[in-house]
Formats: sequence, C-alpha cells, structure tokens
Amino acid sequence: MAKKYIFVTGGVLSGVGKGITAASIGAVLQAKGIAVSVQKCDPYLNVDAGLLNPKEHGECFVTKDGAETDLDLGHYERFLDLELTRKNTTLSGRLLRDLIADERAGKFGGQTVQMVPHLTNSIKAAIREAAEGDVHIVEIGGTVGDYEGLSFIEAIRGFALDVGRENCLFVHVVYVPFLEASHEYKTKPAQNALADLRGFGIMPDVVAVRTEGHDKPPRSIGEKIAISSGVRQEGIIMMPNVDTVYEVPLTVYRDLGKLLGEFTDNSVEPNLQRWKRLAQRDTTEYAKRVTVGLVAKYIDNSDTYLSVTEALKSAAWANKSEISIKWINAETASEADLASVDAIVVPGGFGTRGVEGKIKAAEYCIKNNKPYLGICLGLQVAVIAAARLGGVANANSEEFGAEPGADVVYIMDGQQGKQSTGGTMRLGDYPAVLKSGSLVAKIYGKTEVIERHRHRYEVNQDFVQAIERGGLVISGTSPNGQLVEFIEAPHHRYFVATQAHPEFKSRPFRPHPLFDGLIRASLTK
Repeated sequence: MAKKYIFVTGGVLSGVGKGITAASIGAVLQAKGIAVSVQKCDPYLNVDAGLLNPKEHGECFVTKDGAETDLDLGHYERFLDLELTRKNTTLSGRLLRDLIADERAGKFGGQTVQMVPHLTNSIKAAIREAAEGDVHIVEIGGTVGDYEGLSFIEAIRGFALDVGRENCLFVHVVYVPFLEASHEYKTKPAQNALADLRGFGIMPDVVAVRTEGHDKPPRSIGEKIAISSGVRQEGIIMMPNVDTVYEVPLTVYRDLGKLLGEFTDNSVEPNLQRWKRLAQRDTTEYAKRVTVGLVAKYIDNSDTYLSVTEALKSAAWANKSEISIKWINAETASEADLASVDAIVVPGGFGTRGVEGKIKAAEYCIKNNKPYLGICLGLQVAVIAAARLGGVANANSEEFGAEPGADVVYIMDGQQGKQSTGGTMRLGDYPAVLKSGSLVAKIYGKTEVIERHRHRYEVNQDFVQAIERGGLVISGTSPNGQLVEFIEAPHHRYFVATQAHPEFKSRPFRPHPLFDGLIRASLTK
C-alpha cells in the first residue's frame, strides 16, 4: 500500500492527551501487523527540550542517540516498544536555526526567506525523513490557533496535497468540560476549536473528545459535535478518563477499528491480548503491596518524573504487587518520611535545591539496610553520603560548591564552562562493564550493558577508599574504566545506583531489571 500518514492535533487546551492518543493509534496498527513510525512536532521556539523547565513541561526524555525531547516520546517508546532518535522530534527552534544558517551561507540565492514556503518546506522535509513505517504518525504539539504553531498546521495541510488526501488521516483531540453548576457538558469550546482547524484548511476525519470523570458522556455530545463539525458520526470517539492509560488502545480499537481498517486497507483483526492483560494488571487489587518513596524537588507535577513512575508501576505489576508512590520533598525530608516507606528512589536532577535531603536519604538507606535505587544524581548523592561516612566530612559535588580536596563528584573533562548550555552533556546510549559477581551483574544477567545518559558530573575516583569505608563499592564502569557507571552496597538488601537513566528503557510489558530488583527486594520484608 502507499505510505499513510496520521496527523494528531489538539484544540481547546494543551495537555488533553494527544500523545497518548497518537501512541494508542500506533499500538492498534502494530497489533494488525502494520509497521509504524512516529514523530512529535513542537512549535516551541526552542532547539530541543533540554533547557525547558521540567516543572512546567514535565520530564525531558532522552533518545538513544542523545536527543533531549518532549515526554511524549516516552509515551511512544513505551506503547510501541520502539527506540526513537532525534529525527522523531522536531522543534521550531532547530528548523529556524538551520534555515537562518542556510540563508547566511547563501543557499537561497538571494530569495526572500519566509515562513511559507521555506519553513513549511522544512517541516515537510522533517516529516518525510522520519517516516519509516507503512504508517507514520505525527503529533503536532500545542493547540490549534497558537501563533507559533501556524506554520506546522499549514505544513501538514500542504503535505496532504503533496502525498494525496486519501493517504492522510487527520485526528483532532478536543476537550469538553462539564459544568457542575448546570450539570451539563458544554461543547462550544470544542466546536470553536474545530472551526479554527477548518479555517486553516483542514477538515478532520476523527474527533477524539476528552472529558473528565470515568463515565462515558451521553451519545448526544458526539452527535452534536458531528453535526457542528461535519465529521461523520463514526469518526467521533469519546475518551473519558480511564483507570490506566494502557486501556486507551482498547478504546481506540473499539471506536475507530473500522475506520482505521478502511484507511490502511487492512482488515486483519488486531491481537490486543497483551493490552487487555496489561489493563487488567493495572486494575487488579493484589494482596502484596509496596510503598516507594520518591525523594524529589519537583513534587507539584508528577510528569516531571513520568518515566520513573511508569517504570516502578511496570515492575510492581510484574511482581503481582500493588504499589504506592509517596512523594517526599527533598527540601524537608525527615527520617520519619524515609522510615515510612519500603524503598527509596532518588531520581535525576540538577541544581543545589534539595540536594542535602537527597544525601540524607542515601545515608539513611546505607545505615538502615533500606532498599535504594539511585538514578544519575541519585548515584552522585550516594557516593557523597558514603564519602562523608568514610571520613570526608565535607564531601560534596563541584556542582554544589565542593571545597578543594572534597570534590567527590566533579565535572567531566571537556564540560567545563558548559554548565548553562543545552545539548552539551553526556547524552544517549553508552556501554558499561559490570564487575563479575556483583549484584548488578546478577540483576542484568550479564556483564556488559548499554544505558542512556544525561549528565555532566562524574564520580572522582580519587575518593574510592573513602567511599568504600562508607559502605559502597564501584560495580560498573565505562569500558576504559575511567567513568563510574554503577555502585552498590555489599551485603545490603538492595542498594544500587547508576549514573544512567534506566527508566528510559523500561517498558510496561518488560520492566527494567534495576526497577524489578528494587520491587523484589522491597517485597522481601
């Protein structure tokens, strides 16, 4: 068949679930045996997501080739079990930077460089480059009508003309609020959002209607949107809140299965058994229960640590256990907070705020045989805690103003002076060699692993003796032995930390070994 394209846009407000919708459509198509590729286009005038505030935008997801991206790429990887690259994420800033560089190099031969057609052509080229599957799914970030997003809407409108409208499916995700005062759903914002999209020359084929609450809205809501928008009734999908996002592929197939089959000319019944099992796992009440404390400083927005929490849930489901994630404010963490949970996770992060609370958490786990998983900064605070226990009372990191002779963690060679710049850290997949017989080697079942990274500071191996006196040993390094990749506490129930970000490689059907090991240890009281 001809290559097909599915474009997912959003209306009314951002954060309505475009990423989950796009990923779920892809999951249904995969279950029909169709090769799928996926891409996120963000209109932000940023080059990448590396410097975006995680409190506002959620976590920065890192691809295997080191692209710092929006968290929706994490949804894509988890739902579709793909390993994406920088071509699967496109931001306005990067395209504009490259356009200006080409103009300065004289590549336009004196033409007036404009949003249309030059920027729109760049967007089209980025879509073509990323389109590897039989069906390529493109999510446009933000909300239709945003000034910065107009070029992307114009680009996909023109793209449909280039490849044939019959080869493109436009999905528009809208929000329908429920007014408690009058006890009714109000479709006017969705109608206006659809009118905006039509005004830009795009008639959607599918409207996904997001609503609050778990009850399915009355059928009249879909009928009203269909009449006002001109979208046929079978193209309206109602998407109320669900107990787990992993139910959404089942909803998509239930409501859009026929339409997707017609669009792809594929009548194969999708095998969605694993999604049914996964949804059942998440909604099953297990007898076993574990409470994990997440010691963090961004506790107002759970999306900041989305991959970590999803990795914990996957590991708990695999061990037939309920899991409660307790948010512990790193700035105010007390021993009572740390004692109240079965295990501790210290995730990655930057900056001095809350770091002493994270060091306290690592020290508490060393002393009290409490299961601990440290991720990136979680490894660094662990070695600081161990060095302090081992006699270096003022041990610290250069990032946090360590005094000379106490820099247990220091900046990597070549990273000096780049602390405030984006895209310059150690990013993406790097190999590590694990010490034979170590706990991490047993957890992975091998001595050579590859994990994703996002950091600028490293363990100073001049302090190995002090770290070992404090109770930790180095159990994994870079192949040349210069960089510390894993540490652990011998004879401890489970104290493991890695300089990498293993959460990025965890999958709902296949939990990451380090998270699985943490849950197993936590369940062994």
